[in-house]
Parts: sequence; structure tokens; C-alpha cells
Amino acid sequence: MSILNRTLSASAAAAALLVSVNAASADTWRYAFEEAMTDVQGQFAQKFKQEVEANSDHTIQLFPYGTLGESADIMEQTQAGILQFVDQSPGFTGSLIPEAQVFFVPYLLPTDEEKLAEFFENSEAINDMFPDLYAEQGLELLTMFPEGEVVMTTKEPVKEPADLNEVKFRVMTNPLLVESYQAFGATPTPLPWGETYGGLQTNIIQGQENPMFWVESTKMYEVTDHITFAGHNVFTTAVMANKDFYDGLSEEDQQMVQDAMDTAFDFIIEYQDGLTQESLDKIKEAKPEMTVTHLSEEERAPFKEAAKDVEAKFIEMTGESGKKILDQLKADLAEVEE
Repeated sequence: MSILNRTLSASAAAAALLVSVNAASADTWRYAFEEAMTDVQGQFAQKFKQEVEANSDHTIQLFPYGTLGESADIMEQTQAGILQFVDQSPGFTGSLIPEAQVFFVPYLLPTDEEKLAEFFENSEAINDMFPDLYAEQGLELLTMFPEGEVVMTTKEPVKEPADLNEVKFRVMTNPLLVESYQAFGATPTPLPWGETYGGLQTNIIQGQENPMFWVESTKMYEVTDHITFAGHNVFTTAVMANKDFYDGLSEEDQQMVQDAMDTAFDFIIEYQDGLTQESLDKIKEAKPEMTVTHLSEEERAPFKEAAKDVEAKFIEMTGESGKKILDQLKADLAEVEE
């Protein structure tokens, strides 16, 4: 299907959804996310749906990636109240909530899965500071969770920043992610996700980054030849509700929603145990010639040095509010490390 046809199909689906909103039962809640049903966000959404439907009279209608458009489309639909729930990376909400770009400061988050889970569950920045910022945009922040270490997939091997020189690297439309890859020496190229495979196939771009499960499920390995673990980031996602909708729920339903979120959080952390290696094994089976490189601490040093400029840029972009968020995140992470 062409990009134009995909866009038209998504627009038609969104229009049909809008028409059906008034006719739908108030007991049906609509939830869109950025991945397929079989991917991490899809698994989380299905567990949430299961918990809500088991503990209430409400039903959840799920809309995986592409059915209602790109990330910007489902965010707009949530803010408009067409959707009740949305799962979206802070990378895509950076234009709405600049402070959310903090999750793209390289080498800020640990890649250890146990430490990550503890951090996301207990972070004061996430649980106490971010909700007010989301509320200003008409969104109720329900939870954030990690989706695994981000890896680079490229056409040529990457061992040092110089290897990214003049490489057109696909990034989300996120200013800080653009700054990161500029600092690493690449030419960051913002592209909608739907254009990434074709862009790599036709050499319009020569690299992209994502968690390993996404590299495998979207077959990015077919159009790239090298996977690099640089340890520079962890993919983070956030589940939100339309705030007017959420505020209009009874206290009982609000508690039920939060309990379902907590259960889904525990489920998805366990679900991801070993997922990176499992996905890597599938890629190696499908394409044995694919090279996989884990950079040593010595090899990561120049990337970390470049990351200092990105952290300074984040503070410049977000001012005192962003600095407070960053400082609190670092304090939260220090507690986890202890």
C-alpha cells in the first residue's frame, strides 16, 4: 500500500470513528497505541483491556498502529475526546510538553531492566511532576514504562561517532533527538515511521534507532546490515487519558483504571524479560550475515562526551522547568543505583 493510500485509509478510519462516537455506548472506551497488537504496547493494551473488562461493565476498543493514522493523529484525537486513551512515546509529545524530551538525553537512563522497572515505578519526577505538565495539555498521565534498550541499525558498521559522519539517520520529529544525532556526527532526518522502511530500502536514509523487538517485528533488519548496542538510550512510552473524560469518571472507576494500569505495568515488565535476546535470535536466524556489535565502555566514551552537549541543549530548550525535571530524574536514578 502506498504512503498516500495508507494516509487516506487512516483518515477514513478516523472519520468513521468520529461518526460512530455518538452512537457508541458510553461503556465503550477507545484506546490507540503506536505499535501492533503483538508488540509491547499492544500487549500492555490487551492486558489493560482484560483487567478493565473483568472488573467493570466497560469495554475497551483497541486501535493498533496505522488504523487511525500516525502518532500525531492519535494524540489529536485523544485531546479532542474522540479517543479516551492513548499510548505514545514522550518523543512525539515533545512539541506539546518540551520537558518530556528529557527521556532523550543520551546515557541518562540505565539499560539494566530491573533498575529501569524500579525507577519508572517509583520516580518522583514521573509520578509527581510530569502529571501537571500533561494536564496542561488536556491529558491525564496514567503511567510510563520502558520498552527496552534502543539500538542503532545501519548500512555500515558503527564503532565511533566518526562512523556516523554524513549518515542520514531517521529520527522521530523530536528536537532533542535531532540534537543527539547531530552531536553523534550523523545527519538526523525526521521521518514519519510509515516512511522509514522505504527510506532505508531506497537509501534516502541509512540508519534508524528502536528497541530490538521493534527492529525484528517491523523487519528493519531486511534493509540494514548492522546492529549497534551503544547503550545511549531506552525507549520510553506513556499512557494517557483524555483529562475531561478521566475527571468525569466516578472515584470507583478512576481507581479501577489505575489498578488496571498497575497490573498491566507489572505484566509488561515481566513480558519483556529476555525479549531483546529473543528478538535478536530471530533476526540472526532470518539474516545470518547481520552483524551485532556491543560497544565497550571505552568505545562508548566519545558518545558519552558528545551527550554532554545534548543535556545542556535540553536545559536551554526547557529552562528552569526542564532543569528541575532533569535534576529530580537524576536523584530518582541515584536512589535506584543505591
